[in-house]
Amino acid sequence: MAPPLLLLLLASGAAACPLPCVCQNLSESLSTLCAHRGLLFVPPNVDRRTVELRLADNFIQALGPPDFRNMTGLVDLTLSRNAITRIGARSFGDLESLRSLHLDGNRLVELGSGSLRGPVNLQHLILSGNQLGRIAPGAFDDFLDSLEDLDVSYNNLRQVPWAGIGSMPALHTLNLDHNLIDALPPGVFAQLSQLSRLDLTSNRLATLAPDPLFSRGRDAEASPSPLVLSFSGNPLHCNCELLWLRRLARPDDLETCASPPTLAGRYFWAVPEGEFSCEPPLIARHTQRLWVLEGQRATLRCRALGDPVPTMHWVGPDDRLVGNSSRAWAFPNGTLEIGVTGAGDAGAYTCIATNPAGEATARVELRVLALPHGGNTSAEGGRPGPSDIAASARTAAEGEGTLESEPAVQVTEVTATSGLVSWGPGRPADPVWMFQIQYNSSEDETLIYRPVIVPASSHHFLLKHLVPGADYDLCLLALSPAAGPSDLTATRLLGCAHFSTLPATPLCHALQAHVLGGTLTVAVGGVLVAALLVFTVALLVRGRGAGNGRLPLKLSHVQSQTNGGTSPMPKSHPPRSPPPRPQRSCSLDLGDTGGCYGYARRLGGAWARRSHSVHGGLLGAGCRGVGGSAERLEESVV
Repeated sequence: MAPPLLLLLLASGAAACPLPCVCQNLSESLSTLCAHRGLLFVPPNVDRRTVELRLADNFIQALGPPDFRNMTGLVDLTLSRNAITRIGARSFGDLESLRSLHLDGNRLVELGSGSLRGPVNLQHLILSGNQLGRIAPGAFDDFLDSLEDLDVSYNNLRQVPWAGIGSMPALHTLNLDHNLIDALPPGVFAQLSQLSRLDLTSNRLATLAPDPLFSRGRDAEASPSPLVLSFSGNPLHCNCELLWLRRLARPDDLETCASPPTLAGRYFWAVPEGEFSCEPPLIARHTQRLWVLEGQRATLRCRALGDPVPTMHWVGPDDRLVGNSSRAWAFPNGTLEIGVTGAGDAGAYTCIATNPAGEATARVELRVLALPHGGNTSAEGGRPGPSDIAASARTAAEGEGTLESEPAVQVTEVTATSGLVSWGPGRPADPVWMFQIQYNSSEDETLIYRPVIVPASSHHFLLKHLVPGADYDLCLLALSPAAGPSDLTATRLLGCAHFSTLPATPLCHALQAHVLGGTLTVAVGGVLVAALLVFTVALLVRGRGAGNGRLPLKLSHVQSQTNGGTSPMPKSHPPRSPPPRPQRSCSLDLGDTGGCYGYARRLGGAWARRSHSVHGGLLGAGCRGVGGSAERLEESVV
């Protein structure tokens, strides 16, 4: 009976351990070892009483709440070097006894606020060697009071949950090296009294804000818990902002300066304190003064230089600091924008640039040009008519008799969508800064003023994009410079005009004209092409006919002088046809040759035949005497 019972117990124990894993039960602590087993997921039949679970060097891709459910006694969980890309919310929710969690060497890109919920007694959290780009602010909230070691090195972090890290009183080791961190909040480590090692190596830190934590590393014997600080591999800007750190005197470290150029490459701790200097701000350029119309956007610019880069502020005309609001925006680069300007925004603004070496100021003047508003803002039926614009100003001008018999403002060359506005030079005694044209239309549902700014040197302006077949009222105003700095710009009415745009051209007429014009163009073009083709064909036919009817010139009709005998009757010659028209490639026709030769060859052959005929005739005359008739001697002429 004993051997079967033993086998039954062994069989039951083997069934409780996952098949690819090795389980060890040592001193009432069950360890499940599943490393290097090629697992694609957490084995579902892991004993819930497991204290140590090792799942490193597998191919697990995701974690969820069912994977570790009811494992309340688990103390050490190792998931290193897997392919984990996602951790579901509350995946470790039942691990209330967990002390150590290793998630290094995975592919995590983000940790949400609920990814690490559950292990309230966690002491060691290793997240190095992932691809983390973001950690939610509340990701560490469940173990802030218990965490002792935090390692987030070798990731892509630009920011970490500084508020949570600064609230870990039991933290001993903090590894932030090999990330993309470019700034540390001032005083973030002030409450970490137990911190003994801080690694900031190979980040993008150009400066470090003063913090009481760093002073603990100056005297290791006097400090209760000396700090081991590492910040090499950062592009340190060695100026007066780092003078406090230089005075800590740590000659055993190898940090170097990256800038300014005079200190680049030198060991940080070897640079004398006197060379850690700053440059006070200098405002390089800024807006001197700006004029805008009421209701328009105003942009004030101010640029400053200095080492370190100055911080920019704006002070308004009421001596208050201008901050971001629904109407105004102050940007870090020194630009101030006011969305919709009003009369109360006018005044002197002050640009202030500050850095640790000093401050600089510049004055910017903003003037808001008030627009004239008409008194009659409604017409019959609630719809504005053409006479609503600047009605009060026009009425006042007519009452004072300032309008002359000839209109000062005229609108000519009116089309369906445009009109040319013209006006005279006005009174030379009145200085004019610029002109303003205001007009509205009877087609508007509500009263709309359309202001147009025209330079003082112009006396014509072409209005475009008008409504066809609408009535318009237009007024011209002259803007004169203010008498004093606190005065508003003077506005003077020069005249008003009424005009109506032409009705729109019907679409069908325009389309018919386009179609007719296109058809006529195509017809004329077709006729010209046909005439050209007929002319070309005629030339080709004529050339071929002339080539086929050409008669070759023969040298057979030649008579030489007889020797006193009866002269045969000369044969009648057929009427000679006109010489054929030479072809493009042949200049002479030589008998029955029927071919085309080069010019030199043809000319040589003709002269050879000619010489032979003449020589024979002369020879016969010499033998018979000179009494023969000269007319008997004939020669063929080509």
